[in-house]
Amino acid sequence: MTTLDLSELQLALAAIGLLILLAVAVLNLKYARARRKAGEEQNLSRDEYFVREPSFGGASTADSQSRMEPGFVTALKPAILPVQKQVIDPRIDCVITLRFDEPISGSEILHELNAWTSLDGQTNTKWMCEGLNADVDAAEDWEELRESASYAELQLAIQLASRLGPIGVLELSDFCSRAQVLAETLGSQIDMPSVNTMLDGAKELDVMAAESDIQLSINILFDEKLSWSVLQAFMLHRGFQLAPNGRQFNFFGNDQFLFNSADLDPSASVTQLTLLLEVPLVDHAQRPFERMLGEGFEIAQSLHGRLVDDNGINLTEAAVVSIRQHLDVLYANLERSGVAAGSSTASRLFS
Repeated sequence: MTTLDLSELQLALAAIGLLILLAVAVLNLKYARARRKAGEEQNLSRDEYFVREPSFGGASTADSQSRMEPGFVTALKPAILPVQKQVIDPRIDCVITLRFDEPISGSEILHELNAWTSLDGQTNTKWMCEGLNADVDAAEDWEELRESASYAELQLAIQLASRLGPIGVLELSDFCSRAQVLAETLGSQIDMPSVNTMLDGAKELDVMAAESDIQLSINILFDEKLSWSVLQAFMLHRGFQLAPNGRQFNFFGNDQFLFNSADLDPSASVTQLTLLLEVPLVDHAQRPFERMLGEGFEIAQSLHGRLVDDNGINLTEAAVVSIRQHLDVLYANLERSGVAAGSSTASRLFS
């Protein structure tokens, strides 16, 4: 200090400056390593994406630091599906049959049923009506009522359960009472199960539906924010279609709806894209989960993202295998219940 003619204060300041320079150098080294690691993760192969345990479904209430096993959640809302023709199905409907001694015209039946329009506003489940065509030149089959046709039998039906739950005793009793009055008015025989039997069937159907009403989700977390225009252009190029609400992307296969994205805000940057599959509403033969998983990977790979669970933990191959096994059981249960995934019956039950 004497040789350099430095005071103690100057020497102390010099030492502090040297320590600051060393700290900056260490931070730069750590930052450089982090950048290299991030670059390596962006270039992961498809198999390398599967590194941690994921979960599927809606928002989780678990601690964000805890690992999550693959899981299913009940569907929060129905997907947008093409309109399918609805027919009476005794597996999900309360069916009441009216038999006529002589064929009766459709116009006479429809005239009496016009008074039933008030029932539509009293129940969450719409009733249906079909007639057995008795005309000589017509194929003997159940059909929607036509004024010009004649019918030997009539079927009246109301759905026993939906996503809103099982039918209530009051609305079921009212429906049955109306059917009895109609039978008396038309002079027909009536075949109707007891109300208690139908209510028990409604509860059983609701339990089965609740166990099978599953929604799967795959999340793509992007490394950098994407503009809506960039994401929209890419999604349309991949074959997605922009939903009528302008906030979702729908994906179709063989002209059938398969899955869609969660709502997005077109006026904001996108940091995460979630793909949603309503399992009971899509035909198993379309392999919707495999298609959704494949699209999710392609989106992540092309737009610099990664497949994650709801806690941001990367998707694992083990989790995908577990999901496939759960899906096989679910599809088998639906088949045994007579409500095959993607059928018109399933679309009614899970609406």
